[in-house]
Amino acid sequence: MAGTVASEGLTLELMRGSASRRRKERLVRGAFYGSAFLSLVVSVAIVLALVGEAIAWLTKIDLGMLWADGWFPRRDEFDILTLFVGTILIAGIAMLVAAPLGLGAAMYLSEFATPRTRRLLKPILETLAGIPSVVLGYFALAVIQPEVVKSIFGGTGAFSYLSAGIGVGILTIPLVASIAEDAMFAVPNSLREAAYGIGARPRTVAIRVVFPAAVSGIVASLILGLSRATGETMVVAIAAGATGGALRTVNPLDGGQTMTGAISSLAIGSDQVRGSILAFPSLYFVGLLLFVLTFLLNVVSERFVRRVRKTY
Repeated sequence: MAGTVASEGLTLELMRGSASRRRKERLVRGAFYGSAFLSLVVSVAIVLALVGEAIAWLTKIDLGMLWADGWFPRRDEFDILTLFVGTILIAGIAMLVAAPLGLGAAMYLSEFATPRTRRLLKPILETLAGIPSVVLGYFALAVIQPEVVKSIFGGTGAFSYLSAGIGVGILTIPLVASIAEDAMFAVPNSLREAAYGIGARPRTVAIRVVFPAAVSGIVASLILGLSRATGETMVVAIAAGATGGALRTVNPLDGGQTMTGAISSLAIGSDQVRGSILAFPSLYFVGLLLFVLTFLLNVVSERFVRRVRKTY
């Protein structure tokens, strides 16, 4: 008989459930769809607003202002390279701190820690992500800069890219460690057992078996950490000396300005008090550049992960 499951005597209509249940499922599906669509609309609206304001600002300035000796918006000097170099310096220093410490913590928790130790240490590690960035910014300014940077490298400045980068790196460690540890922990135990079966030591198994098998998740954790470091604001604003202007420099012992620092400085409106009226609108252009940079990082991460991902 059509519509009947053989040997069970159940109709397809009965298997579909009651009409009220199907209505509830449609409502839930519609709510999820609406949430996803609303998120997309908001994101597109933000990008369009940035693009529109950035283009309007570019039409009001001489493009030669974008290539000056530094970022001095009150003097109509909008050297984008100054902000880009500062952002790259901060992000690079942060990853030099976060990558080895984060991956080391992830490998220990995944391969060497006992289950009890893992349950104890992983939440403690993740609580670092809950520390307010303003606290780490003050820590970098009051402790890292005078006690670490000045003691080792010298210098007399109160601010530096190096101290800010170390602070951002500390803030990025939990993100790198958590994602990398999840990727390593997901590697099937059969690969570990096969390596142990041929006489491999735990260190060899961790480095030559688990690490390559989880490389897609590990690289994703590093790129996400880089995006996090690129977008950090408060640590940079406090420890790097994010004032209204900065000279272009590649010396990590000097203070300077980054994209996020410039946005925070301009957004409070202090540059509207005196100086160029074009200073405040420039934050839309800087914000658009920052969005493009982080978007490209995420695209590269997604492409790489899809290319090297392995299914076990």
